[in-house]
Amino acid sequence: MGRGQWVYVRQRGQPKLPEKAAITAACERFIAEVLKPHYLPRIEPTCFNYPVNIYGKWHGNKYRFIRRFRSDHPDAITPEFGAPFARLEYVGRDRFDLSCYRHTGEWFCLYRSVPLAAALRLIESNGHLHSVRAIAASDRTE
Repeated sequence: MGRGQWVYVRQRGQPKLPEKAAITAACERFIAEVLKPHYLPRIEPTCFNYPVNIYGKWHGNKYRFIRRFRSDHPDAITPEFGAPFARLEYVGRDRFDLSCYRHTGEWFCLYRSVPLAAALRLIESNGHLHSVRAIAASDRTE
């Protein structure tokens, strides 16, 4: 009776991103034209954490929308930090899963397999995906 044999098993990877540059351009335009004017019209320093920027960043096949916060409190661990609030996960040609970042540190998928234009409209209109007060309240340094 023979022993087991080692065989190479190809690992299933993430779907390739053929239109990564176009997706990035659309998301950056959305941030500049919609999110920043609406949710960050001006920077107002407070005694708690306050938002200073909104930007996007790729992490594998996922594009994360991140809000940058600043803290002027003398006991703050770091003066600035980023807090993600929404994520687009590429699942196929012009199809994305849209997730929000929960206070538990986990991503929760709200919409599956939506086109990019619809996903950006959902980020704009759905309060779970861009709530400044909810994010700022969960990250306060006291």
